[in-house]
Amino acid sequence: MYDVIVVGARCAGAPTALLLAGAGHRVLLADRATFPSDMRLSTHLVWPAGVARLARWGLHGALAATGCPPLTDAAVDLGPFALHGPMPVADGVGTAYVPRRRVLDALLVDAAVAAGAELAEGFSVEDLVWDGGAVAGVRGRSGGRPVRVRARIVIGADGTRSRIARLVRAREYATRPPVQGCYFSYWSGAPVATGTLYPRDGRTVYAFPTHDDLTLVGVNWRIERWREVRADVDGEHRRAVADAAPELAEQLAAGRREERWVGAATPGFLRTPFGPGWALVGDAGHTKDPCTAQGITEAWRQAELLAAAVHDGLGGRVPLPVALAGFHRQRDAGVMPIYEFTSQTARMEPPTPEEAALLASLQGDPVATARFFGVLAGTVDPAEFFGAAPAAA
Repeated sequence: MYDVIVVGARCAGAPTALLLAGAGHRVLLADRATFPSDMRLSTHLVWPAGVARLARWGLHGALAATGCPPLTDAAVDLGPFALHGPMPVADGVGTAYVPRRRVLDALLVDAAVAAGAELAEGFSVEDLVWDGGAVAGVRGRSGGRPVRVRARIVIGADGTRSRIARLVRAREYATRPPVQGCYFSYWSGAPVATGTLYPRDGRTVYAFPTHDDLTLVGVNWRIERWREVRADVDGEHRRAVADAAPELAEQLAAGRREERWVGAATPGFLRTPFGPGWALVGDAGHTKDPCTAQGITEAWRQAELLAAAVHDGLGGRVPLPVALAGFHRQRDAGVMPIYEFTSQTARMEPPTPEEAALLASLQGDPVATARFFGVLAGTVDPAEFFGAAPAAA
């Protein structure tokens, strides 16, 4: 009998287990994978707000020690001009990272185990255990053997296609269809100094340094075009980069692509994240288009909120349903501004004349440019920024 079973041990589940185990609860952290292992479909980017959470958990130094290049500044190349500036600061941290998931996820899992969580690798959840209308555990297989485990609460941290969400029939709302798709891979011999976005009409090119001296380079296309791109990903990617970023294209031509293409088109949704004996965290409860790269940072924000709510509920400070309802409100209040901004940005519509004038006015204004980068990083409210052009400029 555990206090908590966390299903899914990656960027949402491992920190949730870490925080709950550190608070003294008996936690089982289960995943069908073994670690270290890669999660190829990921935006990789950890914004400064995410790094600040790593620092609170005592893990910032551990990530830096893996050799992942720190990003202390950023650039957005808009074609006629480019904006350069420092990374926005969140809780005293002005550094971002683009780690490979096989490194980051293993670091988080190890930290959860060190905090006292019990790790069950190769554990495939098949169904839930119910008791009087409430979830009371999970049934599955581990090492080919059937397993039945009980807990006071089961937390689904098992991603966009969450089995836990499906089994509890979590309600979806604020849904958005996919409106763009991406393809990316990793190059050696093509170093970049910092992360850069190249927004263009109907597509966006991006390049970031990551582990092992590799550069992640991707292109997002509008959904209709992305479906055509799938017939010739290599050629379409090469042409898009050459058109938006000729110097980067030359570097890629001199380097070598080291891994296969990764691509997807992602819908957006929120799911009701709690019910009797269960909760959802990270992509299991909320997914957005990856164009603003908020997934990892948002998962960690939710992990802190949910762990605090579960701790209060299990400790008797407030009834658990009341604590989880508070988590639901906090999650949605924090996520809706960037969710709407992301949904709008994903449509790749050209800026309005007012937006174009605002962006042009940022040239040579480091304070205003930093606030714009804060919009992308999720630390500045988009409505506040774009609705106050004179103040921003």
